[in-house]
Amino acid sequence: MEKKEIEKFKSLLEKSHYTVALCGSGMMEEGGALVIRADERAYDIELKYGVSPEYIFSSAYYNTRPEEFFTFYREEILNVRQGQTKSGKALAQLEREGRLHCIITGNIYEISQQCGCSNVINLHGSIYNNWCPHCHTKYSLDYVMEAKGIPRCQKCHAVVRPLVSLFGEMVDSQVMTRATMEIEKAELLILLGTNMNSELFSNYIRYFDGRDIVIVHQREHFLDKKADLVFIDEPQNILSELLA
Repeated sequence: MEKKEIEKFKSLLEKSHYTVALCGSGMMEEGGALVIRADERAYDIELKYGVSPEYIFSSAYYNTRPEEFFTFYREEILNVRQGQTKSGKALAQLEREGRLHCIITGNIYEISQQCGCSNVINLHGSIYNNWCPHCHTKYSLDYVMEAKGIPRCQKCHAVVRPLVSLFGEMVDSQVMTRATMEIEKAELLILLGTNMNSELFSNYIRYFDGRDIVIVHQREHFLDKKADLVFIDEPQNILSELLA
């Protein structure tokens, strides 16, 4: 990593009146957790449960086999939830300093919020939000964690639904609109732990009409050439250098 590249990154931040960060799966890996579709983890899940993570973490499985769904959900999603990370703390500091204005993430663990970030769009929802799909009574994460078997609504006895996106489901249209509007406003777009061909972010990146794109991820990608600045490194390392 060359010092002049970090200085250029700082300069881009200083020039930008509105900066948006897209936080991908590489940010989860920093906290020690692999997404469930990562090759190694997907193999382990299929070996343990007899079905693929794409199937078990789907609305069809939730609707037809809720007991098995919640066994998986507690063990593989909730029990590996993450706390604060170095990158999250760095982003919070950049936000406090007025150099970062919005974070868009597919992370369902609210890591950015735990670190102190305030303007965060969770494209895939949050494990901390749960409700009854029939009477709309809200339930806490603890309620879902501590329920024996299937967590049911105390009022109407329906199965409680975690407000996270399951495989095959569309992102909420209001959330999509808000994310698109934020990217349209951005002068600087920062991709952290993801690339421009991301399954989650590529459709949003199309709406960027700003000045500069910076990418920080660990694996080179052929679309890196479209960015103004690229770091092949862990986001936490580059963000730490920015704040040094």
